[in-house]
Amino acid sequence: MPENTEKTDLLAELAAARAALTSTVRGLTDEQLGESPTVSALCLGGLIKHVASIEESWLRFIVEGPSQLELPDGVTWADFAAGTAREYPQWAIDHQNEFRMLPGDSLAGILKRYEDVAARTEEVVATVDLDTTHPLAEAPWNEPGGVRSARRVLVHVIAETAQHAGHADILRETLDKAS
Repeated sequence: MPENTEKTDLLAELAAARAALTSTVRGLTDEQLGESPTVSALCLGGLIKHVASIEESWLRFIVEGPSQLELPDGVTWADFAAGTAREYPQWAIDHQNEFRMLPGDSLAGILKRYEDVAARTEEVVATVDLDTTHPLAEAPWNEPGGVRSARRVLVHVIAETAQHAGHADILRETLDKAS
């Protein structure tokens, strides 16, 4: 862990949020990870895959800056948002697949990937200046001209992980039929 107290505190908070999320899958089968016990399509395996992917992409942003979220020729953001695009980019398809268990996905594999992402996060945070900023990619969900510091990205990743840990609690309680 880095010696910097702020970095240590941020990483400790992220580790706590991760632990809250991953504790919801203890004792489940791979099949149970893919169940969607509420009216939403969310499943526990998908939530962990999504959070790992989001953390990974935000840490890539810290290191590399914004990635281009390109749309296929002739497709607009309005088409994309309305679900009427004639074609969807691979990054959007990949994002949708994060939320579900796919053939070959397993609890062990999902948790291993999340551990690998967490280890990479610690490596990046140990070496990055938290005041480093990058412009956000042009996309409708980002404010035009917006920028993010490494610090703000880490706070966002902590908040997103904690939010999804709450979703996971609800899913697990619904699967077990107990609180």
